[in-house]
Amino acid sequence: MKLSATLPTARDKLLFTPGPLTTSLSVKQAMLHDAGSWHFEFNAKVKWVREKILEVAALSSDAGWEAILLQGSGTFGVEAVFATCVPPNGKVAVLANGAYGERMALMLQHLKIDHLVLRTPENTPNDPAALDRALAADTTITHVAIVHCETTTGLLNPIAEVGRVVKSHRRGYIVDAMSSFAAIPIDLAAAGIDYLISSANKCIEGVPGFSFVICRREALLACEGYARCLSLDLLDQLKGFDKNGQFRYTPPTHSLLAFEQAMKELEYEGGVAGRGARYRRNHETLVKGMKQLGFRPYLNPAVQSYIITSFSYPDSESFAFDAFYRRLSDRGFIIYPGKISRANTFRIGSIGRIFPSDIDALVSAIGRVLNEMGVKMV
Repeated sequence: MKLSATLPTARDKLLFTPGPLTTSLSVKQAMLHDAGSWHFEFNAKVKWVREKILEVAALSSDAGWEAILLQGSGTFGVEAVFATCVPPNGKVAVLANGAYGERMALMLQHLKIDHLVLRTPENTPNDPAALDRALAADTTITHVAIVHCETTTGLLNPIAEVGRVVKSHRRGYIVDAMSSFAAIPIDLAAAGIDYLISSANKCIEGVPGFSFVICRREALLACEGYARCLSLDLLDQLKGFDKNGQFRYTPPTHSLLAFEQAMKELEYEGGVAGRGARYRRNHETLVKGMKQLGFRPYLNPAVQSYIITSFSYPDSESFAFDAFYRRLSDRGFIIYPGKISRANTFRIGSIGRIFPSDIDALVSAIGRVLNEMGVKMV
């Protein structure tokens, strides 16, 4: 059998998830090439990608900023910041209102870094006033960590307001912007952010393979000797890029080729503003259609992002999420299970290479599936 005969010909199922997500055909095609990991042509692409990430953030290396690429998912990037940038006697205040804030606390536990967790309910933004009190009461806290878009629910946390509190107390500020960077404007300098982490397979619409950390070069250089892990040593990775433009260890070559193409498509769409506008239209189309079917969004619109939306289960004994999910999958639509600890929900993402017409098709399919399952919406 010829190889070409084994390749898929049908369209992939659409992913309505917070990443990995649906990518363009041209991003997929960019991976149909091999690249020498130490070759000068590949190194030039790495350099271009790092510069473009800073451009997306409205920053530059001339102004003292760096974009550091790191093999692995976004979680690797967050853990690398903790492992590299918190001093041996440091302490981190984590603002948590979902699974990803709790994951930060788990990382710190494993790294044996002292930490304090300031929790708010999963439908409530982080509280800058509570942080202010905590920082005033505990001068041993060296860093504050927050999740911008908590995809447990889709809630958007107030990173600018929190940043003002952090800087008033002269502490370091770490922001997990995994699901928001490149779709929601973030002024790193104004918010006082020292380290911002995102990944290739989110709003830039690349594929999984690496995360990246945007940071103040001066702040990272001051972390000499702190690293608790060899492979997650961000400072050592920066030194590697400074020395020869290369990853220290085997790079995700195909993911980076896809990301290069994805960055070009982001710019073509109009950058952060253009991409964010499409995602917002997707979200508005989704909420309108789901409400017409009788679904209730879990969050108050005032704190809801346009990245991903949680919906409460129908109040019907005929509804079972697993069957609902599989029937939608059979029709070519992949949604996301809920992750909220105190409510039965499922999630639908608005990001990736999807458009309002795709959202309309999904909502129509959901309506048909509910009818098949005998679910009567109230």
